Amino acid sequence: MIPLRLKVDPLPADAPIVTRLRSSAPADVDPLDAVFLGMDGTVAEFDLAGFPLRLHNAPIESVENDVLLILPRQGTAHRLIRASSPHNTLLVTERCDQLCLMCSQPPKRHHSDMFPYFREAVRLAPKNAYVGLSGGEPTLFKEELFLFLRDMVDARPDIRFHVLTNGQHFEDADIEELASIPHDRVLWGIPLYSHEPARHDEIVVKAGAFSRLMQSFAILARAGSAVELRTVVMKPNAPDLAPLARLVTLQLPFITVWALMQLENIGFGRKNWNELFFDNSLPHAFDPIADALNFVRAKGVDALLYNFPHCTVPEDFRCLAPRTISDWKQRYLDTCGNCNAREACCGFFEWYPDERGFTGVRPL
Repeated sequence: MIPLRLKVDPLPADAPIVTRLRSSAPADVDPLDAVFLGMDGTVAEFDLAGFPLRLHNAPIESVENDVLLILPRQGTAHRLIRASSPHNTLLVTERCDQLCLMCSQPPKRHHSDMFPYFREAVRLAPKNAYVGLSGGEPTLFKEELFLFLRDMVDARPDIRFHVLTNGQHFEDADIEELASIPHDRVLWGIPLYSHEPARHDEIVVKAGAFSRLMQSFAILARAGSAVELRTVVMKPNAPDLAPLARLVTLQLPFITVWALMQLENIGFGRKNWNELFFDNSLPHAFDPIADALNFVRAKGVDALLYNFPHCTVPEDFRCLAPRTISDWKQRYLDTCGNCNAREACCGFFEWYPDERGFTGVRPL
């Protein structure tokens, strides 16, 4: 598993520091850059504005141009942006107003405003980076989020953003703000789990969530925003996929893509795994997924399968299952060693439970 935190010698700083690691001092060196000096055994030494920055077990070739957040007098640096990876997500908050049964990041009460550090991180990010913003629920701090997106769109016209939100907090008054953000720069990832309001509300553990969500979809449509509709496929909602597909084509035809997603065995998803995990590799179990995909695609709505290993998907649908699992939490099983589909397959989550997972895992 790729580490998202690095061991450092604590710095005598009074405030958090955002820095970019550079192998040398280029012409475009930034005041926030830490310039590599050399290796002291397994420790990489950098000059950070006159301060010695020492990273343990981090060869320069593995961290060059990464953007770190270093907290005062702590021995850990957070890798906010990994320059060599397309999978970079900034955690806006751990607060949330839903308690989704399969949530991989269960909410917490504590909140720290990270936007000042995220601004510096995005400013220092590699060219053409794709940056995720997640939570918790980012739109609980909607004004700060909008301001951040507006500032970063102007400051870094090459960077695109993917914002994960439960869609509960958009208002009519937000339409002008949403419309002002270039729609090719921000994709809003929003979940919908069933065509049945009660079932959706049960899954997110919030009364009235479905109704409020449909209001938000109307607002986003009026603003012309790009929307990725996300549906985690589980035992409770798998039978709903075909009627949900009809709802998508009738009421949400403006979406950019509909992502049908497999469950992640972490957080509440681990706690509720036996009740929620839908083994689509079993005979005929994929049928409701296939019906939903075929229906929306026939109506001109793009749809994809996220986090579905290729061996669990019928051959005709594997082209719709891209490599969606972030590299830092992706692994392949021993069974995958001789699989011809490995290069195109998303693989499995690091915490995938081999003994309680898919029945039909096999090399292709």
